[in-house]
Amino acid sequence: MTIRTKGVIYGAIAAATYGMNPLFTLPLYHAGLTPDSVLFYRYALALPILAVMIALRGQTFRLQGREVLPLAGAGLLFSASSLFLYVSYNYMDAGIASTILFVYPILVALIMGICFHERIRALTIFCIALALLGIGLLYKGGGETLSGLGVLFVLLSSLSYAIYIVGVNRSVLKTIPTVKLTFYALLFGLSIYVVRLDVLTALQAIPTWYLWINVIALAALPTAVSLLCTTQAIHCIGSTPTAILGALEPVTAVFFGVTIFHEALTVRLCIGIALILTAVTLIVAGGEVSSFLLRFRKLFPRRHRK
Repeated sequence: MTIRTKGVIYGAIAAATYGMNPLFTLPLYHAGLTPDSVLFYRYALALPILAVMIALRGQTFRLQGREVLPLAGAGLLFSASSLFLYVSYNYMDAGIASTILFVYPILVALIMGICFHERIRALTIFCIALALLGIGLLYKGGGETLSGLGVLFVLLSSLSYAIYIVGVNRSVLKTIPTVKLTFYALLFGLSIYVVRLDVLTALQAIPTWYLWINVIALAALPTAVSLLCTTQAIHCIGSTPTAILGALEPVTAVFFGVTIFHEALTVRLCIGIALILTAVTLIVAGGEVSSFLLRFRKLFPRRHRK
């Protein structure tokens, strides 16, 4: 298996698991928990999982001095992205929020192009546009007016996540083992909720035992697994392809909406999913598509005028 194939698989798993956020979060909201309490449990329970993985791999927890500040920045960015997204659920439907969140691949491509002079290929722009069109079809609409504040929170979440993705690929963090990087990113990110919960004096208790299943699932899937796979995908294939693979997040949301919450699977949704999968397939194919188009073009050489 090539490094690129591994990167694509990691990116797909990261997107699919991150798309499970509403699935496990909304029942906790309905039980009366605030975003800060939910996110504290999500991050705090993910840390022991990662600590065990680090120990089993025989890695050290020690950090070099030059790694501390970048890790703190990455953790705060990822944590801020989670907080903005979870707060937006209070202002709009979680599915719509997850749809709007997908502007982050555009932000990643722009940051890489403007700040690091990465060439933005025509195929990349086409894939982003195709994915956005597909995601737009996933939004059912219904004539409701979107909350301006909710949209602002989602856009802030998207921007924070985009900067996190670029930062992991373009800093000293690139050399840190994936599990160790993820552990410290979550540890530093946890500090946001400790402060916002007044040093945990305002932390809400989980009201019933079965809701702990949601909390543990949040810690394991959209947090530990998603962040691990995101970091690994960035190392393998880079920031922009990893971001575009995030198109699978709203597809995951639609899947669970249909299978668990019995939402209707309409023709519009099917077309939207098909467009997204096409965009993802094209970005995965990447160089192969470009090579094929070049060979096809050479079959029809231009005639030079005399």
